[in-house]
Amino acid sequence: MVLYLMVLADPNTQQELHGAFLYHMKSMLLSQGFGTEWFWKMWKNGNPAFVEFMKKNYPPDFTYADFAPMFTAEFFEPEKWASIFKASGAKYVVLTTKHHEGFTNWPSKVSFNWNSMDVGPERDLVGDFTAAVRNKTDLRVGFYHSLCEWFNPLILEDIKNNLTTQYFVKSKTMPELYELVNTYKPDIIWSDGDFMGNQYYYNSTQFVAWLYNDSPVKDEVVTNDRWGKSVHCKHGGFLTCKDKYNPGVLQKKKWENAMTIDKNSWGYRRNLRLNQLLSIEELIKTLVETVSCGGNILINVGPTKEGTIIPIFEERLRQLGSWLKVNGDAIYASKPWSYQNDTFTPGVWYTSKEVGTSKTVYAILLSWPEDNILTLGAPITTPKTTVTMLGYKPPLKWAAKTSAGIMITIPNISINKMPCLWAWVLKFENLIN
Repeated sequence: MVLYLMVLADPNTQQELHGAFLYHMKSMLLSQGFGTEWFWKMWKNGNPAFVEFMKKNYPPDFTYADFAPMFTAEFFEPEKWASIFKASGAKYVVLTTKHHEGFTNWPSKVSFNWNSMDVGPERDLVGDFTAAVRNKTDLRVGFYHSLCEWFNPLILEDIKNNLTTQYFVKSKTMPELYELVNTYKPDIIWSDGDFMGNQYYYNSTQFVAWLYNDSPVKDEVVTNDRWGKSVHCKHGGFLTCKDKYNPGVLQKKKWENAMTIDKNSWGYRRNLRLNQLLSIEELIKTLVETVSCGGNILINVGPTKEGTIIPIFEERLRQLGSWLKVNGDAIYASKPWSYQNDTFTPGVWYTSKEVGTSKTVYAILLSWPEDNILTLGAPITTPKTTVTMLGYKPPLKWAAKTSAGIMITIPNISINKMPCLWAWVLKFENLIN
C-alpha cells in the first residue's frame, strides 16, 4: 500500500495549498520486500540482482501472482495508522489503491482475483482505511492510483497497436477511477503511471472534467498533474513534475516534492539499513526547503506485507509531529516570503503570513548559531521590530546592521526550556519588507 500525508494550509482543499506536507506510504504488497516496489518489472526485465534473488529463494515455476497469498495484512490496524498520521502533524492521508502491478486494494469489479478481497488479505483495505481515518481523525482522505499496469494483456495489446486502441483504458484503469470516486468519495486523486501514453489515450481529460463538474466530490476534490506524458509539470491542482522534485527556488505554480524517508525505495525493504534512511534533521531540512519555495511535501514510508508501519518510520513521523507542534505557525498556512533563504547566513529559510495589513516573517534555522549570535542579511528592521523564538516566550535582543539586515543575540537556554531539538524558528514582526 502507498500512503500520502498532506498538511494543508486551508481546510478547503480547493484553496491554495501553502505550507503543506504530504505523507505517502507504499508497501511491496506482493514482492516480499526486496529491492524496490518495481520488483516485478525488474525481475521480468532480467535485472541480475532480482533474477538471482528469485533463483535462490523460489522454485523455477514461481510467478509474481504466487506472491499474492503472502500479502496477508493480518496486523493491519487502520485505527492505529490513523493515530500515527494524526500525530505526525499531517492534514491529509492518501492511500495507494493500485500500483503498476495492477493489484487493487479494494474489491474492484474490473480486477477479478487480483484484488485484496479475492486474494491475500480478503478485506477491503481502501474501505477500512478510509473509514478509520474519517472516523478517528479530522484528516482528509485521498487516493493514489496508477493509470498503468506493466503486464496487463490489454495494455500490451494497446501498445502493440501503437496506442490506437484503448482496450485497457476502457475496460480496466478508467472504470477503476470512477469506481473509487463513486464508492469512497476521496478528497484527492493522486494519479501516476502515465508514462506509456498521453492524456488522450488514457481519457484523462474526460475523467477530470467529470471529476470537477459532475462527480460526488466535485466541489472539494483536487488532483495532481500526472494524467499523460504532455501534462506533467503543466496542468493540475498541484504540480509534481518528477519524483524528489526540490528546485530550491520559488515556483510560479503550486507544486509538490514527492520524496521518501528510505533513500533507495518507495516500498518497504526487509534488508533496509539505518544509514539508508533520512535522519529527522534531513527530513525537517527537506520540509523547510520545500515549504519556503511554495511547495507541499510528500513524505513516503512503506508498510510491510503484514500491514504494519515499522517502528523507525513511525518514530520519524512522530518526531516530525513533535517539531510541528512547536513550529507549525511557520509551516501551516504559510506563504513564501520575498526571500526563500538568507542572503548572508546559509541554512536559514523563510516563510511568512499576512493578517490584514500586518506581515509576520519566520526564519527557520537548520543549525544553532555559533556563539549564540545570528546575523541575517534579508530582514530590514524598523524601531518597532520584535524577534521571538517559537516555543520560547522572552523576546530576543537584536541590533540593526549598518547597511541592511539584523544581528540577533540568542540567550543560553536551559535544556528544560529549549523549545525543540532540531531546527529553531525565529518570528519577526514589524519588518519593512
